[in-house]
Amino acid sequence: MHFDLPQIVKSLGYFGVWAIIFAESGLLIGFFLPGDSLLFTAGFVAYTKPELLNIWVLIFGAFVCAVLGDNVGYATGHRFGRRLFQKEDSWLFHKKHLEKTQSFYEKHGKKTLVLARFVPIVRTFAPIIAGIGAMHYKTFMSYNLIGGLLWTFGITLLGYFLGKSLPAEQVDKYLLPIIGLIIVVSLIPSIVHIIQENRGSKH
Repeated sequence: MHFDLPQIVKSLGYFGVWAIIFAESGLLIGFFLPGDSLLFTAGFVAYTKPELLNIWVLIFGAFVCAVLGDNVGYATGHRFGRRLFQKEDSWLFHKKHLEKTQSFYEKHGKKTLVLARFVPIVRTFAPIIAGIGAMHYKTFMSYNLIGGLLWTFGITLLGYFLGKSLPAEQVDKYLLPIIGLIIVVSLIPSIVHIIQENRGSKH
């Protein structure tokens, strides 16, 4: 089966892309969604098929949905508090993801809400941890807006300018490898964190 991510993005349209960004940002079940590669590919499609996606409409909607999603996550953490740590694991929820984000938050503090945007899984649970920790809402929103802005604009425009720089006949050759590289790079912080945790547990 040929995996055609650009075609998937074309099929999703604005609202499909925005819905996935919202779910990954704010819903516990959204941690597995491919936000980075989706935004990158959507930016690429916006250049190659401007009649389907306008880059600025795409980015603005993604930014709004990312910020709103984080607000839902914050409200979830604020409402349920540390009871979430007592929730039983299921195929959609694993306490280890919450604990990993808690550790990330303890290390980076408020900056977590900005840095986590670029770390899969952590970005889903970071606003929840902020809510559990009762971070002041104005402080939360400030970092939420900065993180959402950098993430949605940065990743989407990266895909857009790639589309601008690649000759049309080379798109299929380079697009998927580049998307794969983005996924690998985005996983590096998580891998480093796991290695550090394992080393720490041995001492």
